[in-house]
Amino acid sequence: MKIAVTGATGQLGNLVVDALLARGAKAADLVAIGRSAQKLEPLAGKGLETRVADYNVEQALISALKGVDKLLLISASEVGQRVAQHENVINAAKKVDVQLIAYTSIANALTGGMKLAEEHIATERLLAGSGIDYVLLRNGWYIENYTDQLMGYLNSGMVLGAAGEGKISAAARADYADAAAAVLLSEEEQSGKIYELGSDKPFTLTQLAGAVGAAAGQDVAYQQMDPEQLEKIYADAGVPAAFAHILVDTDLRVREGALEVNSGDLAKLIGRTPASLGKVIKENLDK
Repeated sequence: MKIAVTGATGQLGNLVVDALLARGAKAADLVAIGRSAQKLEPLAGKGLETRVADYNVEQALISALKGVDKLLLISASEVGQRVAQHENVINAAKKVDVQLIAYTSIANALTGGMKLAEEHIATERLLAGSGIDYVLLRNGWYIENYTDQLMGYLNSGMVLGAAGEGKISAAARADYADAAAAVLLSEEEQSGKIYELGSDKPFTLTQLAGAVGAAAGQDVAYQQMDPEQLEKIYADAGVPAAFAHILVDTDLRVREGALEVNSGDLAKLIGRTPASLGKVIKENLDK
């Protein structure tokens, strides 16, 4: 049984490979697919077969997916380009008879109303029409989306947002990776399953600010922003205008529960309680 991971050199992909190996997968049965041969070298050093392919080049993807039984399609990082890129992967998988595609979608894709979900919804529809068995891993927000900004929070003493008191079921990237590995290695039928993934303990941005302050031993407060003002702050900081708009839209949808997950699916798949917000913050501060 050959299992392939696209985007294997990325932050999530690397963690999925580690989780697959930790769960007993043989390195020789794993195929790591990435755009850079150089970045794939560390994975080859772990015993994996590595194949170079770009989401934009279907022919390269066909070669990279030959002999693969199960594929983890990690969503592309280029917002606005994802649907065409994912379609290339799905078409290539169909041509070489991949049996199952697991796709990293987004939590509450069909009901959350987020602009960020639009390309994920389109990909889910492509999978539904592909004729290939598929399983949806609807990942919630990563805690790392916030811990990557820790120094900014601590230097300013503020967490800025437009999410009000909306709850966010964010979880650590490593826990989502472990869930993906569990699905890929499961002996149970996965075709047609939809996993809504997120932490069992959702938090508000006010609670995020409190947790950051408590871990660092200083005062950090949440500042509710006017959406247009927040979008301007992102743009002034160098965030591309289209993505700044999407980030603010996500905050607005969070107010309505778009990133709150109550399924318990993540804990069930990984067989333990997902890492807490406080634990992930502390680990990042200790680095």
